[in-house]
Amino acid sequence: MHQKRVVITGLGLVTPVGNTVEDFWNSLLEGRSGVRKIRCFDPTNFSSQIAAEITDFDPSKYLNSKETRKTDRFVHFAIAASSEAIKNSKLDISLEDRDKIGVIIGSGIGGLHTVENEHTKFIERGPEKGPAKISPFLIPMLIVNMASGQVSIYFGIKGPNTSVVTACASGNHAIGDAFRIIQRGEADIMIAGGSESAITKMGFGGFCSLRALSLRNDEPERASRPFDRDRDGFVMGEGAGIVVLEELEHALKRKANIYCEIIGYGMSGDAYHITAPDPQGEGAARCMQICIKDAGLSAKDVDYINAHGTSTVYNDKIETLAIKKVFGEHAKKVAISSTKSVTAHLLGAAGGIETIACAMAIKHNIAPPTINLDNPDPECDLDYVPNKPRNMKIDVTLSNSLGFGGHNATLAFKKYS
Repeated sequence: MHQKRVVITGLGLVTPVGNTVEDFWNSLLEGRSGVRKIRCFDPTNFSSQIAAEITDFDPSKYLNSKETRKTDRFVHFAIAASSEAIKNSKLDISLEDRDKIGVIIGSGIGGLHTVENEHTKFIERGPEKGPAKISPFLIPMLIVNMASGQVSIYFGIKGPNTSVVTACASGNHAIGDAFRIIQRGEADIMIAGGSESAITKMGFGGFCSLRALSLRNDEPERASRPFDRDRDGFVMGEGAGIVVLEELEHALKRKANIYCEIIGYGMSGDAYHITAPDPQGEGAARCMQICIKDAGLSAKDVDYINAHGTSTVYNDKIETLAIKKVFGEHAKKVAISSTKSVTAHLLGAAGGIETIACAMAIKHNIAPPTINLDNPDPECDLDYVPNKPRNMKIDVTLSNSLGFGGHNATLAFKKYS
């Protein structure tokens, strides 16, 4: 069966370093970290006390007060980023066949704010009274699929509608699955990406208990330091990254602006451990290989990789090992960076904003830097574009996302021609 070509025509995001594409991209290039001491609760008794929160977001720009109360913060982000992506694409949905537009938005955790708030009220008001004090909106506010569901309702979109929950790989899986739907001709347009808001006492505390977070509390902006020998854990972030994917002929017919073409998608499982990556990097390597083959490329065609690059001891050296397995001698020549050094780790939303970083890298022929890379780990000995952006020819990029549970997802993008 002939596979249709798929392009990215719209970008939208809500991030700790900017809620417009321009602000986000400039923050990456200037190395302006979004990490600060936590403000949404008192972190005094937590081992880690820093995160990349969004402090300048106003949901009333998109939702009325009643709609805001009935939806979780991760849904607010999803609606906002989707709105901005559609606006950025100059897509007039009223002129389109809405049965041929779909939505896939992933999230690793979903409505954790709602879970905690409702549980607190339930306990404080007395559990002996039964469920009378539980909000009737508890369930539809907390379930992960409501990001896709609410975006579909908000815009009246009636095509394929689903969700993805694969921890930190959710955003990439959502975009990859949307890519496949358009390739097969089941939709002309897909709104896809990830959204996450899990910086709550329990969510944050859970990652503290895992000993997964950086303890560099006295230097928040320097805490996320992928591939550096002094890294000591990742930094939590929140937000959403959404793209408009469009069948090429449909995009050309309406004279859409094309950022890049999505040409490959790979998935694999580590089958190793619930939180640790396969120490040989086999799963991540196989995922990249599948993606490269799906794209009809060879490893030497890849100019830039947006790495998963979480700033944890194990991820960074194992992802480096996986890249070496796939790229061989070319591994030393490909530019690699982790934009999580600036944004922190947005969990299920990471793949969405990192797809946007890849699209902008291709558009501007600039590789964004890995900041805070002051003392490279000897086991991480590739070219991570340290501390400063690099002007270079970028025709093909990969984006890696690797999630708890051994979920791996890689996307390939190419300059449109």
